[in-house]
Amino acid sequence: MWQEQNNALYRKFEFADFSEAFAFMTHVALLAEKADHHPRWTNVWNTVEIWLNTHSAGNTITDKDRKLAAQIDAIK
Repeated sequence: MWQEQNNALYRKFEFADFSEAFAFMTHVALLAEKADHHPRWTNVWNTVEIWLNTHSAGNTITDKDRKLAAQIDAIK
């Protein structure tokens, strides 16, 4: 579940291994590029953490972030 933290939507995803985590990141990258809305994220082995906010709106959460979060949820 996404949480609002420090003016961003945040979610932590865990996978069976690095390959699954990387495949997920690849899918998210394609969605983000299509939406022209790119997340801040980290990956360590099987864990991916994502923060979404809109830089052009003063680094706050907007509908653009909520839409991308919903698309990410649909692939997990």
